[in-house]
Amino acid sequence: MRISVFTLISSAATTLLLNGCNYAKSNQQVVVSDDCGKKWELIAAGNAVPKGTMNPCFMKVVIPNFPMQGDSRFITNLKDRVRAAVHIDYDYSIIDPLVFIRQAKFLGKANADADSEDALNPRAFEGAENVVIDKRIRDVSKALFLNEDIVELDQADIENDLLLQSNKVLEPLGVHLNFITLTFDLDDQTRQAIDVSTAMKIYESRNLADIGRQVMVARAGAAKVAVEAPPSAPAQSAEEK
Repeated sequence: MRISVFTLISSAATTLLLNGCNYAKSNQQVVVSDDCGKKWELIAAGNAVPKGTMNPCFMKVVIPNFPMQGDSRFITNLKDRVRAAVHIDYDYSIIDPLVFIRQAKFLGKANADADSEDALNPRAFEGAENVVIDKRIRDVSKALFLNEDIVELDQADIENDLLLQSNKVLEPLGVHLNFITLTFDLDDQTRQAIDVSTAMKIYESRNLADIGRQVMVARAGAAKVAVEAPPSAPAQSAEEK
């Protein structure tokens, strides 16, 4: 059986093409640009990712298609000028990579690892979190917390409200927050004031406001006594006995 030269060349070219191609996977969001990031194209899962070897302006960014974690720490003011250190842990997903990459252009570099199949290391997204996500969460938080009484606030309600308001700002940028965990770090004076306020409300609910004030005054004037155990005597040797 004779095999034509054309058939051999076609077969070799097909083999080369198949071996040289990589495909967008379901846990990745692959975006490419052939004009140094002016326009981007999303490669659907299962489709071949184009090669950019011959184009010095080709760019490819492989974004994880699964939730990632981040955190934000800052100082904020609450109602009545109460200051608090805030720690926010959040879980987010990139829901529109074409919009997101325009906000975080630094994730892609012209023809850098253009033919790699791997997604960017999650550490590469720390800068994107700072630029795209953290800034928006801080802005929303600071506006929201100004009306929150540290004594009266409900942790679950404020987390839900913060999640809702943050997503209104972030979703147009291609990012969705899945959940938020909020922690306030208060100084000793603020904690003591919260304890006093809470205790007084309990006294007042029992018509014991006067007694409550006396107890608070007594507590405030009570001296703190530190008790330290005396150092243990050194063990005597057999000769000393």
